[in-house]
Amino acid sequence: MTTTLRYEIVDVFTAAPFAGNPLAVVFGADALGTGQLQALAREFNLSETTFVLPPSPGADYRVRIFTPETELPFAGHPSVGTAHTLARLGRIGRGRVVQECGAGLLPVLVGAGDDDFVTLTGGTPEVGEPIDPAPLLAAVGLAAEDLAGPPPRLAGCGISFAFVGVRPEAVARAVPNHDALRRLGAATGVSIDAWDAETHSVHARVFCGDVGVPEDPATGSAALGYGVWLVASGLVPGDGESAYTVRQGAEIGRPSELRCTVRAEGGRAARATVAGQVVPVGSGEIRVPR
Repeated sequence: MTTTLRYEIVDVFTAAPFAGNPLAVVFGADALGTGQLQALAREFNLSETTFVLPPSPGADYRVRIFTPETELPFAGHPSVGTAHTLARLGRIGRGRVVQECGAGLLPVLVGAGDDDFVTLTGGTPEVGEPIDPAPLLAAVGLAAEDLAGPPPRLAGCGISFAFVGVRPEAVARAVPNHDALRRLGAATGVSIDAWDAETHSVHARVFCGDVGVPEDPATGSAALGYGVWLVASGLVPGDGESAYTVRQGAEIGRPSELRCTVRAEGGRAARATVAGQVVPVGSGEIRVPR
């Protein structure tokens, strides 16, 4: 039986090493159980670790995605980083490929060169009704006067987040109380966002303590969900395609940039994409846990 597994470490949603969101991509774990995979993810202790597995018919590859605490059906930066790594190593072709994960089959567009963007199309958009902002603001150390724009909602394209629009100066002051957020049941996490309508960009911070990620440097799944929230909140047109940029991670020394689109039909989001660059920073072998 294999005693070690090969892995790659890449930084996602950045053009520079040691920025963006780091990801471990592990190969050869086909025979391992869920407990072993979780132990490996806990050992890497990154926001997410992916395990590349043989795909079902219709997919080019399959991934299982783990935070240090739990398995996720889908996540953005692991999807982008894994596709780029597989293409760079010659394990899949470039262009349009299909990723299999817990959320189903998702299309990924891999650029022609190693420094090109990888674009992920999210799953089916979902959005909830407006929710009371007061408990969410209190759970991240902010007050009612920090709220800006439309009310918070849960939204996502595979996994959902609570999106809370705040004044620009409030983003850096947010301090999450993860116990309070957990009691609120704020989906996978909460995204604190300052929208700039002139530049179609948002300064975001995403707190996911309930899945073992106190603050995420770059969250592709939340960036997709933000587009769904924008449409539902009337901040972008209810028909046609809108582009927007998410900037995240500066507060924890990992600046990231996520380039996104959302297509709307009849006032509802129909499709969202997130794109970014990926930089390899390391590789090695890790022992298989018992």
